[in-house]
Amino acid sequence: MFTHIKTSKENKEVVSKLTRRLNLGTENIISRIALAHSLSQDRVLKLEDIQNSGGKDYSKAVLFGDYLDYYLGMIALHYGIHITDKDLPKYVKMHIDDGLQLLNEELNQRSNIDGFDFLVEKIEFGLSELIQD
Repeated sequence: MFTHIKTSKENKEVVSKLTRRLNLGTENIISRIALAHSLSQDRVLKLEDIQNSGGKDYSKAVLFGDYLDYYLGMIALHYGIHITDKDLPKYVKMHIDDGLQLLNEELNQRSNIDGFDFLVEKIEFGLSELIQD
């Protein structure tokens, strides 16, 4: 298992910027949102595309709090791997980095949205997707 996850060097500033912009809590909260957002895109990321680890360092306890098993379970389910798979931490890192980039790109195009409205939009979209299925 792992004890820490480090974002890419490029995402060190991105997570700080998103934390200030969205005003939804600490950087670990934004990283959790980024992970879930990346997974919601239903893409399979390739291990050979993993970015550097020169960015923000999170202990697993800080990053996931009491919800570690849920987040790891989502990743394991997404990739069809066991929760003890040696590559699971790499997938976690990759989806956090990917999600931070996706959120940053989206919010750069929408200067007038705050964190609460942004989350409400994402929840409404997710619910509408569930109803359509």
